[in-house]
Amino acid sequence: MAEVYLDCLGEACPVPLVKTQNKLKQLKIGDLLIVQIDHSCAIKNVPEWARKEGYPVEIEEVEEGRWDVYIEKTK
Repeated sequence: MAEVYLDCLGEACPVPLVKTQNKLKQLKIGDLLIVQIDHSCAIKNVPEWARKEGYPVEIEEVEEGRWDVYIEKTK
């Protein structure tokens, strides 16, 4: 299992969502994608999309206004 970081800091929707979708396609099953986000719209849309697609998601607020979204590629 690989941990892959995706830096979306400073980017507004829909860029973090599109980058997340594209990066997940490149990963292998079992890999963990860690999306770094600092935009309130993206912190709602990225996890919402991933859950809808059936991926396990966890969110950690790293500091005020900055989050890491953990998405496990399960399929």
